[in-house]
Amino acid sequence: MDYSKLSFKDFENIPGLNMMERAIFFNSYLNYLDDKGHLNYRLENSSGCGPELSLNLKGEVNDKRYVNFVSNDYLGFTQHPKVKHAAMQAIEQYGTGAGASPAIGGHFCFHQQLEDKIASFFKRKAAMLYTTGYTANSATIQSLLKKEDIAILDMAVHASVYEGCLNTNVKTFVHNNLEQLEDVLKRVKDQYRTKLVVIDGVYSQDGDLAPLKEMVALVRKYDAFILVDDAHGIGVLGNTGRGLIEDCGLFGEIDLITGTFSKAFASLGGYVVGDPELIRFLKFQSRQHLFSATMPPATTMTVIAAMDVLEKEPQWMSTLWNNIRYFKKGLLDLGFDIGDTASAIIPVKLGDPALTAEAVKMLLKAGVYTNCIIYPAVSKKDARIRMALMATHTTQQLDKALNAFEFMDKKLKISRIYDKDTR
Repeated sequence: MDYSKLSFKDFENIPGLNMMERAIFFNSYLNYLDDKGHLNYRLENSSGCGPELSLNLKGEVNDKRYVNFVSNDYLGFTQHPKVKHAAMQAIEQYGTGAGASPAIGGHFCFHQQLEDKIASFFKRKAAMLYTTGYTANSATIQSLLKKEDIAILDMAVHASVYEGCLNTNVKTFVHNNLEQLEDVLKRVKDQYRTKLVVIDGVYSQDGDLAPLKEMVALVRKYDAFILVDDAHGIGVLGNTGRGLIEDCGLFGEIDLITGTFSKAFASLGGYVVGDPELIRFLKFQSRQHLFSATMPPATTMTVIAAMDVLEKEPQWMSTLWNNIRYFKKGLLDLGFDIGDTASAIIPVKLGDPALTAEAVKMLLKAGVYTNCIIYPAVSKKDARIRMALMATHTTQQLDKALNAFEFMDKKLKISRIYDKDTR
């Protein structure tokens, strides 16, 4: 068996193999990756989220520190004293759990406070909570769209969106392609009861932005609805960190806004914001909301505190953008292809999966922890090293990473996309 030609997707279903046989086959593939030093997943961190991590790796000293580019804690709020204090105070006051689903006793005053706060954050009147950001997408779409409806998806939307569309009709359009989007809207105009366009604000693998104003105009032209998942834009874009929607001045034009509390808001959980009638419908029709225990007190109060810090301490966003500009310039000066990123997500595109895995291995050896992103997360010819910048990264840490990239490039002789003299 030539394992070099396989990917995780090849093991989703294998005809003729039962679940245990498929698992054993998959384990042999994981062992192959591990032996090559290419199993860059589920690495054990013993220091908590921060600009540097302590990783428990085979053959490495325990006190070695790694510059962290794998966390979406863009503003560094997981370690902010006010945010941590809010979590501890919540446990003292309310205990460690909510103990029930929202409809039958698990809806507490702090949940209502967060729902009101996140709705107001987006200048709307209603919001609801999910225990994960993934579910905010999958469960919401699943509840709203049935066999009479259609979801129209940017091909690069998050996996949670695709899962939410399993029981409805789906058409996709090439990433950020307005012409293709309009063509789909024209063709389905009179065929379906509800037409819902689903996009990200910031795309999680390329870090680029949706052409939101133009998309909203098309949605209105063809009598459709639009859902925007701006999980990676909050705390990063907009004058006050309210994401791409704020950047475009479109608060009142987006039918549904989804996102997560696990990135800039330093905790866990998800939300949906929209018209009161839609939100109330979802609170009683979304099975994943209705039959799941609600967010624990510490988790909820952490988010509320992080939202307060974002409002009162805007310097974190400024520092983040200083880091983004500095690091992007350094990578471009080295000749790397970072695509069209306009956010805190910075990909270094190498194309070849094996080359990317080897590059990530070398970076880790040099004390720089990055993500190896290959098929099926991206297309087979679009493998990349994905990095997330944080406000708490120091210039010294960014320089350490840039030096590691330069050393790695010299060893692997990576083919450059850009010519320095023509850029």
